[in-house]
Amino acid sequence: MVEILLIHGSCHGAWCWRDVIPALEGRGHSARAITLPGHGDGRDPASVTLAETAEAIAAASTPDTLVLGHSWGGFPISAAAEAAPENLRGLIYLCAYIPVSGSSLIDMRKAGPRQTLFGATAKNPAGTSYSFLPETAPDLFYHDCGAEAVRFALENLCPQPIPPQDTPIRLSERFESVPKVYIRCAQDRVIPPEYQAQMASQLPPQRVYEMQTSHSPFFADPEGLSDLIGHIAKDF
Repeated sequence: MVEILLIHGSCHGAWCWRDVIPALEGRGHSARAITLPGHGDGRDPASVTLAETAEAIAAASTPDTLVLGHSWGGFPISAAAEAAPENLRGLIYLCAYIPVSGSSLIDMRKAGPRQTLFGATAKNPAGTSYSFLPETAPDLFYHDCGAEAVRFALENLCPQPIPPQDTPIRLSERFESVPKVYIRCAQDRVIPPEYQAQMASQLPPQRVYEMQTSHSPFFADPEGLSDLIGHIAKDF
C-alpha cells in the first residue's frame, strides 16, 4: 500500500481524478486529490502565487506520500519538493513539466518544439487568467476519452491563474535529492511527446514509463494509470 497525492494541471481541479482515486483504492492504496489555490474558488487570479500553490501541496503531503503532478502540476510539485523535501517520498510527473531552475512555466511552454495551445485559450479582461475554449478542448485534451467524461470535464474546467505560471522557479540540491519518475503520454496533443521525452531524459531510463494515451490518462485509461502508479510505487 502506498499513499498518493494527485495534483491537477491547468484549468482543472481535484475532480479530474474521480476515476483514478477509486481505482487506486481498489488496489489497496491510499489516494487523495486537492484543488490548487485560485481554481474555481472565486479568488482574484492576480493574488495567486506559485509559493502558496507549493505550500498547499506540502501541507497535504507526508514523508510517506508519493506526489503526482499532471501537466502544469509538475511545477508546483517541484516547488513543494524544493521547499520541504523531507515531507514527501517522491515525485511522479504525468505528462508534466519538469522545471528548469530560473524558468517559469510560460518560459518552458514557449521553448517547446511546437506551440499546441495557439488559438485554444482566452484571457480574462484583466489578463490575469486564461480559460480553454470549449470548442477546442475536447480534441486537444480528451480525444481518446469517453463522451461522458468529456462532458464532465467541460462542465468543470475553470480559469487558470497566470501569475503562478509566469513566476520563475528556483531549484537546488534539495529538489535534486528527491526521487522522480516520468510517465510520458505518447498521444498527447498538448505537451508534445518529444518534449516530454526531452524532459524525461534527465532521469534514469528505468524511471521513465509510457502510456499510449492523450493528455488526459485519468479519463482515457484510469485503470491502466492506476496499475502503473502501483508498479512505480514499488521502486520508492
